Amino acid sequence: MKALDELTFDNRFARLGDAFSTHVLPEPLDAPRLVVASTAAMALLDLDPAVAETPVFAELFGGHTLWAEAEPRAMVYSGHQFGGYTPQLGDGRGLLLGEAYNEAGEHWDLHLKGAGMTPYSRMGDGRAVLRSSIREFLASEALHALGIPSSRALCVIGSDTPVWREKQERGAMVLRMAHSHIRFGHFEYFYYTKKPEQQALLAEHVLNLHYPECREQPEPYLAMFREIVERNAELIAKWQAYGFCHGVMNTDNMSILGITFDFGPFAFLDDFDAHFICNHSDHEGRYSFSNQVPIGQWNLSALAQALTPFISVDALKEALGLYLPLYQANYLDLMRRRLGLTTAEDDDQKLVERLLQLMQNSGVDYTLFFRRLGDESAALAVTRLRDDFVDLAGFDAWAEQYKARVVRDGEYSQEQRRERMHAVNPLYILRNYLAQNAITAAESGDYSEVRRLHEVLSKPFEEQAGMEQYAQRPPDWGKHLEISCSS
Repeated sequence: MKALDELTFDNRFARLGDAFSTHVLPEPLDAPRLVVASTAAMALLDLDPAVAETPVFAELFGGHTLWAEAEPRAMVYSGHQFGGYTPQLGDGRGLLLGEAYNEAGEHWDLHLKGAGMTPYSRMGDGRAVLRSSIREFLASEALHALGIPSSRALCVIGSDTPVWREKQERGAMVLRMAHSHIRFGHFEYFYYTKKPEQQALLAEHVLNLHYPECREQPEPYLAMFREIVERNAELIAKWQAYGFCHGVMNTDNMSILGITFDFGPFAFLDDFDAHFICNHSDHEGRYSFSNQVPIGQWNLSALAQALTPFISVDALKEALGLYLPLYQANYLDLMRRRLGLTTAEDDDQKLVERLLQLMQNSGVDYTLFFRRLGDESAALAVTRLRDDFVDLAGFDAWAEQYKARVVRDGEYSQEQRRERMHAVNPLYILRNYLAQNAITAAESGDYSEVRRLHEVLSKPFEEQAGMEQYAQRPPDWGKHLEISCSS
């Protein structure tokens, strides 16, 4: 295991030059202190978990000091925001400190969010507040534990620095990690500003570092775009299957690697609601839960437009045509597994759709339904779950179809069924009210609840003794929290 000063850097993005990013030093936080750290994320850098409790840890990730090899840069990019194109965005409050690599040779961007003003702050102060930093930390690590591709979060550093939003709050920084922080919007920026040399350099950078296997294909750029389409289809299938709503699917928030990226007003579904809008600024519902599937395709089309200098329009259209079938196949496979099914039948899609409609009409808790469905045999489970539904006749009809489908699926012991279903149906998810409880305590200086919640969410499929309160349905107030983009 390494100490902090033993990290090694290879700042490949910084070497692209000033057309791609601007050198900026972080603005230090006053009285930096550790709020929470992820030992799992630290392990990706071969870091000794004990270093998180040292003063230098808070100083490094609170902006007070840097490694000699770090090259902090604010990235420039553009993007479509709520469907409208914004010509220049960029890291308005974030800095790519550098790219550290571990003993396995993996490169990890160390990206500090809340690091102060940059040339791309656009009238903002460049700061992040404690509540949004905690939410991003918890979501990053919780999604990873669920098996959903995501950026990672190393730590949150709190402070005494005052930050004004709707009221005065305290500034914080979150250190997030990914193999790359390049977005769809990077390609859009160089395409629309008509900088073909820089755009070609960016494309080569992404191809060589992140999609090297595509070099072996007759058309490497097309192969890369197909892979991006496939990754996003799989990602959004997992969002939908597990009830995750991103909230701000602008093209500048879409990772070129197909990972969950740039957390803002996200939420997991409590009661199932296909029309759920988690961002109270999204007045038209563009980024509602059910719209995430078509918006994923829309964003890929925006990326395709930016790639027309390298790939023919016909080839791009053909690759885009893969998205929906791939999404549907991935989603249905996940939902079969959530229902405890190991084989495929033609009517499985209808079985899933009918269940979700019944859940929608009855306000059934999305996560707990699937968890409890695996607790017992199919016959006993549906009997116990029946009272959660308003349309009893409708549920009874579905239950008969489901029980017959389980019989056709094959003979398994109840223990095998439980083990298989509990391995894919979490008991614990990051509900908004749980995050809010942790934030409220942290804002008063008590970080124990943030750390406890992080620990519980790191093992979402395992029943944990004494943690029953984290597996309950939310109180009524917890279902109606408004989450904004403001951090």
